[in-house]
Amino acid sequence: MKHLRTIVHSKTVLLLGVAVALAVPAVTLPRLPSVSPWPILLGLLPWMIGKYVLCPLRWRALTNADFGRRWFLRAYAESELLGLLTPGHVGADLWRIRRLTHADVPRGDAVASVAVDRTVGAVGLAMFVVFAGSALPWRMMLTALGIGLAFVVGFLVVRRVRPKLLPLGPLPPPKRFAHALALSAAYQASIAMLLLGTLGATGYTLSPLELLGAFGASQVAGAVPGPNGASPRDGALVVGLVALGVPWTAAAAAVTLKAAVAWLPALALGGASLIATRRMIRHTAAA
Repeated sequence: MKHLRTIVHSKTVLLLGVAVALAVPAVTLPRLPSVSPWPILLGLLPWMIGKYVLCPLRWRALTNADFGRRWFLRAYAESELLGLLTPGHVGADLWRIRRLTHADVPRGDAVASVAVDRTVGAVGLAMFVVFAGSALPWRMMLTALGIGLAFVVGFLVVRRVRPKLLPLGPLPPPKRFAHALALSAAYQASIAMLLLGTLGATGYTLSPLELLGAFGASQVAGAVPGPNGASPRDGALVVGLVALGVPWTAAAAAVTLKAAVAWLPALALGGASLIATRRMIRHTAAA
Protein backbone atom coordinates (compact mmCIF):
# COMPACT_ATOMS: atom_id res chain seq x y z
CA MET A 1 0.00 0.00 0.00
CA LYS A 2 2.85 2.37 0.80
CA HIS A 3 4.42 1.83 -2.63
CA LEU A 4 1.03 2.27 -4.32
CA ARG A 5 0.45 5.55 -2.49
CA THR A 6 3.92 6.75 -3.52
CA ILE A 7 3.19 5.95 -7.17
CA VAL A 8 -0.23 7.60 -7.12
CA HIS A 9 1.14 10.86 -5.67
CA SER A 10 4.30 10.90 -7.79
CA LYS A 11 4.84 14.00 -9.92
CA THR A 12 6.68 11.85 -12.45
CA VAL A 13 3.62 9.62 -12.83
CA LEU A 14 1.45 12.71 -13.21
CA LEU A 15 3.64 14.15 -15.97
CA LEU A 16 3.75 10.78 -17.73
CA GLY A 17 -0.02 10.52 -17.48
CA VAL A 18 -0.54 13.97 -18.98
CA ALA A 19 1.94 13.15 -21.75
CA VAL A 20 0.09 9.92 -22.54
CA ALA A 21 -3.29 11.68 -22.50
CA LEU A 22 -2.03 14.20 -25.07
CA ALA A 23 0.04 11.79 -27.15
CA VAL A 24 -2.60 9.11 -27.68
CA PRO A 25 -5.10 11.31 -29.57
CA ALA A 26 -2.24 12.92 -31.51
CA VAL A 27 -1.14 9.47 -32.71
CA THR A 28 -4.53 7.80 -33.17
CA LEU A 29 -6.64 10.56 -34.71
CA PRO A 30 -4.67 10.75 -38.00
CA ARG A 31 -5.23 6.99 -38.43
CA LEU A 32 -9.02 7.24 -38.23
CA PRO A 33 -11.08 7.36 -41.43
CA SER A 34 -12.89 10.55 -40.42
CA VAL A 35 -12.63 13.04 -37.56
CA SER A 36 -15.04 15.89 -36.84
CA PRO A 37 -14.76 18.50 -34.05
CA TRP A 38 -18.49 19.24 -33.93
CA PRO A 39 -19.56 16.22 -31.84
CA ILE A 40 -16.87 17.15 -29.31
CA LEU A 41 -18.21 20.69 -29.02
CA LEU A 42 -21.79 19.41 -28.65
CA GLY A 43 -20.68 17.07 -25.86
CA LEU A 44 -18.40 19.62 -24.21
CA LEU A 45 -21.15 22.16 -23.56
CA PRO A 46 -23.35 20.00 -21.27
CA TRP A 47 -20.25 18.65 -19.54
CA MET A 48 -19.05 22.18 -18.77
CA ILE A 49 -22.45 22.97 -17.28
CA GLY A 50 -22.27 19.80 -15.21
CA LYS A 51 -18.70 20.32 -14.01
CA TYR A 52 -18.62 24.08 -13.49
CA VAL A 53 -22.25 24.79 -12.52
CA LEU A 54 -23.93 21.66 -11.12
CA CYS A 55 -20.92 20.48 -9.09
CA PRO A 56 -20.35 23.87 -7.39
CA LEU A 57 -24.07 24.09 -6.61
CA ARG A 58 -23.95 20.60 -5.10
CA TRP A 59 -21.01 21.65 -2.94
CA ARG A 60 -22.88 24.80 -1.89
CA ALA A 61 -25.95 22.77 -0.89
CA LEU A 62 -23.79 20.65 1.41
CA THR A 63 -21.79 23.49 2.98
CA ASN A 64 -22.86 25.30 6.13
CA ALA A 65 -21.56 28.66 5.01
CA ASP A 66 -23.47 31.71 3.84
CA PHE A 67 -21.64 32.38 0.57
CA GLY A 68 -23.24 33.25 -2.74
CA ARG A 69 -23.32 31.04 -5.82
CA ARG A 70 -20.60 33.10 -7.49
CA TRP A 71 -18.16 32.33 -4.66
CA PHE A 72 -18.68 28.58 -5.05
CA LEU A 73 -18.51 28.74 -8.85
CA ARG A 74 -15.16 30.50 -8.74
CA ALA A 75 -13.65 28.40 -5.95
CA TYR A 76 -14.66 25.17 -7.68
CA ALA A 77 -13.26 26.29 -11.05
CA GLU A 78 -9.96 27.15 -9.38
CA SER A 79 -9.87 23.79 -7.62
CA GLU A 80 -10.41 21.89 -10.87
CA LEU A 81 -7.36 23.46 -12.49
CA LEU A 82 -5.22 22.65 -9.46
CA GLY A 83 -6.70 19.16 -9.41
CA LEU A 84 -5.56 18.51 -12.97
CA LEU A 85 -2.10 19.75 -12.02
CA THR A 86 -1.71 17.42 -9.02
CA PRO A 87 -1.46 13.62 -8.80
CA GLY A 88 -4.72 11.88 -7.97
CA HIS A 89 -6.61 15.21 -8.30
CA VAL A 90 -5.81 15.84 -4.62
CA GLY A 91 -5.10 19.52 -5.22
CA ALA A 92 -8.78 20.17 -5.93
CA ASP A 93 -9.96 19.17 -2.45
CA LEU A 94 -7.04 20.86 -0.71
CA TRP A 95 -7.74 24.12 -2.52
CA ARG A 96 -11.45 24.01 -1.66
CA ILE A 97 -10.60 23.50 2.01
CA ARG A 98 -8.11 26.36 1.84
CA ARG A 99 -10.65 28.70 0.24
CA LEU A 100 -13.17 27.93 2.98
CA THR A 101 -10.72 28.37 5.83
CA HIS A 102 -9.47 31.67 4.36
CA ALA A 103 -13.11 32.78 4.31
CA ASP A 104 -13.24 32.26 8.11
CA VAL A 105 -14.92 28.84 8.00
CA PRO A 106 -13.56 26.61 10.82
CA ARG A 107 -11.19 23.97 9.51
CA GLY A 108 -13.35 21.11 10.79
CA ASP A 109 -16.37 22.46 8.93
CA ALA A 110 -14.28 23.06 5.80
CA VAL A 111 -12.99 19.47 5.79
CA ALA A 112 -16.51 18.19 6.43
CA SER A 113 -17.88 20.25 3.55
CA VAL A 114 -15.50 18.71 1.03
CA ALA A 115 -15.76 15.19 2.53
CA VAL A 116 -19.56 15.21 2.43
CA ASP A 117 -19.49 16.57 -1.12
CA ARG A 118 -17.19 13.75 -2.19
CA THR A 119 -19.44 11.21 -0.45
CA VAL A 120 -22.56 12.51 -2.15
CA GLY A 121 -20.67 12.46 -5.46
CA ALA A 122 -19.88 8.76 -4.92
CA VAL A 123 -23.53 8.01 -4.09
CA GLY A 124 -24.63 9.95 -7.18
CA LEU A 125 -22.25 7.83 -9.23
CA ALA A 126 -23.79 4.67 -7.78
CA MET A 127 -27.25 5.98 -8.67
CA PHE A 128 -26.10 6.64 -12.20
CA VAL A 129 -24.68 3.12 -12.47
CA VAL A 130 -28.07 1.75 -11.40
CA PHE A 131 -29.68 3.83 -14.14
CA ALA A 132 -27.29 2.27 -16.65
CA GLY A 133 -27.65 -1.12 -15.01
CA SER A 134 -29.68 -2.74 -17.78
CA ALA A 135 -26.48 -2.77 -19.86
CA LEU A 136 -24.26 -3.96 -17.01
CA PRO A 137 -23.61 -7.45 -15.62
CA TRP A 138 -25.29 -7.79 -12.23
CA ARG A 139 -21.98 -8.57 -10.50
CA MET A 140 -20.40 -5.39 -11.91
CA MET A 141 -23.38 -3.27 -10.95
CA LEU A 142 -23.47 -4.62 -7.39
CA THR A 143 -19.73 -3.95 -7.06
CA ALA A 144 -20.22 -0.33 -8.11
CA LEU A 145 -23.12 0.07 -5.70
CA GLY A 146 -21.01 -1.45 -2.95
CA ILE A 147 -18.28 1.14 -3.50
CA GLY A 148 -20.75 4.02 -3.21
CA LEU A 149 -22.37 2.48 -0.14
CA ALA A 150 -18.97 1.89 1.46
CA PHE A 151 -18.19 5.62 1.21
CA VAL A 152 -21.41 6.50 3.04
CA VAL A 153 -21.10 3.80 5.72
CA GLY A 154 -17.42 4.57 6.32
CA PHE A 155 -18.12 8.26 6.71
CA LEU A 156 -20.98 7.67 9.18
CA VAL A 157 -19.00 5.09 11.20
CA VAL A 158 -15.97 7.35 11.55
CA ARG A 159 -18.23 10.24 12.51
CA ARG A 160 -19.84 8.18 15.28
CA VAL A 161 -16.91 6.10 16.57
CA ARG A 162 -14.10 8.67 16.19
CA PRO A 163 -15.79 12.05 16.22
CA LYS A 164 -12.48 13.79 16.98
CA LEU A 165 -11.20 12.73 13.56
CA LEU A 166 -14.10 14.56 11.94
CA PRO A 167 -14.96 17.59 14.11
CA LEU A 168 -18.05 18.35 12.06
CA GLY A 169 -20.80 20.82 12.50
CA PRO A 170 -24.42 19.85 11.86
CA LEU A 171 -25.00 17.95 8.63
CA PRO A 172 -27.30 19.46 5.99
CA PRO A 173 -31.00 18.51 6.22
CA PRO A 174 -32.36 15.63 4.10
CA LYS A 175 -33.91 17.99 1.55
CA ARG A 176 -30.52 19.49 0.74
CA PHE A 177 -29.00 16.02 0.54
CA ALA A 178 -31.66 14.99 -1.97
CA HIS A 179 -31.00 18.15 -3.99
CA ALA A 180 -27.26 17.43 -3.99
CA LEU A 181 -27.83 13.82 -5.08
CA ALA A 182 -29.94 14.97 -8.03
CA LEU A 183 -27.19 17.40 -9.08
CA SER A 184 -24.60 14.64 -8.77
CA ALA A 185 -26.57 12.24 -10.97
CA ALA A 186 -27.08 14.98 -13.56
CA TYR A 187 -23.33 15.63 -13.59
CA GLN A 188 -22.62 11.96 -14.26
CA ALA A 189 -25.00 12.14 -17.22
CA SER A 190 -23.06 15.14 -18.58
CA ILE A 191 -19.85 13.07 -18.51
CA ALA A 192 -21.55 10.40 -20.59
CA MET A 193 -22.66 13.09 -23.07
CA LEU A 194 -19.07 14.28 -23.41
CA LEU A 195 -17.95 10.70 -24.04
CA LEU A 196 -20.71 10.30 -26.63
CA GLY A 197 -19.40 13.44 -28.35
CA THR A 198 -15.74 12.40 -28.34
CA LEU A 199 -16.65 8.95 -29.65
CA GLY A 200 -18.78 10.52 -32.38
CA ALA A 201 -15.84 12.71 -33.35
CA THR A 202 -13.87 9.60 -34.27
CA GLY A 203 -16.54 8.49 -36.73
CA TYR A 204 -17.97 5.70 -34.57
CA THR A 205 -21.20 5.58 -32.62
CA LEU A 206 -22.88 3.41 -29.99
CA SER A 207 -26.39 3.43 -28.65
CA PRO A 208 -26.73 5.62 -25.54
CA LEU A 209 -27.62 2.54 -23.48
CA GLU A 210 -24.48 0.67 -24.53
CA LEU A 211 -22.37 3.73 -23.85
CA LEU A 212 -23.91 4.17 -20.40
CA GLY A 213 -23.16 0.55 -19.62
CA ALA A 214 -19.49 0.85 -20.59
CA PHE A 215 -19.16 4.13 -18.71
CA GLY A 216 -20.84 2.77 -15.59
CA ALA A 217 -18.66 -0.33 -15.56
CA SER A 218 -15.48 1.72 -15.94
CA GLN A 219 -16.30 3.78 -12.85
CA VAL A 220 -15.62 0.77 -10.66
CA ALA A 221 -11.94 1.10 -11.58
CA GLY A 222 -12.08 4.70 -10.33
CA ALA A 223 -11.42 3.38 -6.82
CA VAL A 224 -7.75 3.36 -7.87
CA PRO A 225 -6.73 6.97 -8.68
CA GLY A 226 -4.43 7.98 -11.48
CA PRO A 227 -3.52 10.87 -13.80
CA ASN A 228 -6.35 12.38 -15.81
CA GLY A 229 -6.51 10.55 -19.14
CA ALA A 230 -4.23 7.68 -18.09
CA SER A 231 -5.96 6.29 -15.01
CA PRO A 232 -7.26 2.73 -14.44
CA ARG A 233 -10.77 4.11 -14.99
CA ASP A 234 -9.79 5.46 -18.41
CA GLY A 235 -8.20 2.14 -19.32
CA ALA A 236 -11.31 0.25 -18.22
CA LEU A 237 -13.44 2.54 -20.35
CA VAL A 238 -11.29 1.86 -23.42
CA VAL A 239 -11.63 -1.89 -22.83
CA GLY A 240 -15.40 -1.50 -22.41
CA LEU A 241 -15.75 0.38 -25.70
CA VAL A 242 -13.64 -2.20 -27.52
CA ALA A 243 -15.83 -4.97 -26.10
CA LEU A 244 -18.81 -3.22 -27.69
CA GLY A 245 -17.20 -3.27 -31.11
CA VAL A 246 -15.32 0.04 -31.25
CA PRO A 247 -11.79 -0.33 -32.75
CA TRP A 248 -8.89 0.14 -30.35
CA THR A 249 -7.67 3.30 -32.07
CA ALA A 250 -11.09 4.96 -31.93
CA ALA A 251 -11.74 3.87 -28.33
CA ALA A 252 -8.36 5.14 -27.12
CA ALA A 253 -8.76 8.39 -29.04
CA ALA A 254 -12.27 9.01 -27.67
CA VAL A 255 -11.29 8.41 -24.03
CA THR A 256 -8.10 10.47 -24.16
CA LEU A 257 -9.89 13.25 -26.05
CA LYS A 258 -12.41 13.37 -23.22
CA ALA A 259 -9.53 13.88 -20.79
CA ALA A 260 -7.66 16.36 -23.00
CA VAL A 261 -10.59 18.73 -23.60
CA ALA A 262 -11.06 18.99 -19.83
CA TRP A 263 -7.99 21.25 -19.79
CA LEU A 264 -9.65 23.90 -21.95
CA PRO A 265 -12.36 25.11 -19.51
CA ALA A 266 -10.04 24.47 -16.56
CA LEU A 267 -7.45 26.85 -17.96
CA ALA A 268 -10.01 29.41 -19.15
CA LEU A 269 -12.34 29.46 -16.13
CA GLY A 270 -10.15 28.20 -13.32
CA GLY A 271 -7.04 30.01 -14.50
CA ALA A 272 -8.77 33.37 -14.87
CA SER A 273 -10.48 33.05 -11.50
CA LEU A 274 -7.28 31.92 -9.79
CA ILE A 275 -5.37 34.94 -11.12
CA ALA A 276 -8.16 37.29 -9.99
CA THR A 277 -8.30 35.66 -6.55
CA ARG A 278 -4.55 35.93 -6.01
CA ARG A 279 -4.59 39.58 -7.04
CA MET A 280 -7.43 40.26 -4.62
CA ILE A 281 -5.55 38.53 -1.80
CA ARG A 282 -2.38 40.54 -2.48
CA HIS A 283 -4.38 43.77 -2.66
CA THR A 284 -6.09 43.00 0.66
CA ALA A 285 -2.78 42.13 2.31
CA ALA A 286 -1.19 45.34 1.04
CA ALA A 287 -4.06 47.43 2.35
